[in-house]
Amino acid sequence: MNDANPKESVRALLAEIVDYAGLFPPSHLSMAESVNNYATYKNSRFSWMLGRFVAPVSRLDEFAESAKDSFSKNRDVWKLSVLAGEDIYETVQRIEDFNGKFSANAIADAFEIKAANALEIEHIAAPIPENLTAYFELPLDENLTDSIATLAAVRHRAKIRTGGTTPEAFPTAEQITCFMRICLAANVPFKATAGLHHPLRCQKPLTYEKNAPTGMMNGFLNVFLAAGFLQQEFESKLIRELLMDKREDNFLFTGDGVLWRQEYFISTPQLKHLRSRGAISFGSCSFVEPIDDLKEIGIL
Repeated sequence: MNDANPKESVRALLAEIVDYAGLFPPSHLSMAESVNNYATYKNSRFSWMLGRFVAPVSRLDEFAESAKDSFSKNRDVWKLSVLAGEDIYETVQRIEDFNGKFSANAIADAFEIKAANALEIEHIAAPIPENLTAYFELPLDENLTDSIATLAAVRHRAKIRTGGTTPEAFPTAEQITCFMRICLAANVPFKATAGLHHPLRCQKPLTYEKNAPTGMMNGFLNVFLAAGFLQQEFESKLIRELLMDKREDNFLFTGDGVLWRQEYFISTPQLKHLRSRGAISFGSCSFVEPIDDLKEIGIL
């Protein structure tokens, strides 16, 4: 397959899907390395899969300094998703200052913040201007339904942590299903972060260090396709089986959509709707690893 011109269903599912988070574990790259990587990916034949550059609000000035040479070589405006600091008012002010200075080259139009419950969401949402989209990382606990209902009311988005550098950081298939089902029912778009370096569920080292612990990692194809089938009101048993599926031959991308297990189908228009209104992106400290794996299983 020509990876620069993938099947329409592949592009529908994977366009701008990876928010590049090279600054964060397990990569932990420097700002200069991360910016250089992002600039390289922007100019690669896989640029259509690249989403936002993820950076803490405290490092926006460092980002601008590191990226100034890259800006002059790229005509596209870079988009950033900013991790908020403890003070939401200061975070918003820093983002607005950054956009005022650098909007010709880069714009921070999204940010990510943690909230424990509906009351925290309401408090945090109050000073957020309309031109900023916030993703609220929520605990997968008894407050989840109320929290997502509040996000619907304040018109912001949800975020789920799908892994980490220890086995305990990975939510269960049931927890992921519950989160996505509530978001989709409430029309709250969401993103995922961590532990989704690989397309399909697999046992892998959890960091890049020698003798790193291994764990069962969720696959981004599993998660995003599960969200698509949840929109079609598939029963929880099938969604769990899809999230747990490790077999690459169970996933067939055609010109019209994706066929799972030669029986269950999601169309290309349904995938486009999912990506624009439901499952938005996932954060990853690697952009190369997902692409290499997609090549290995014949999707790219």
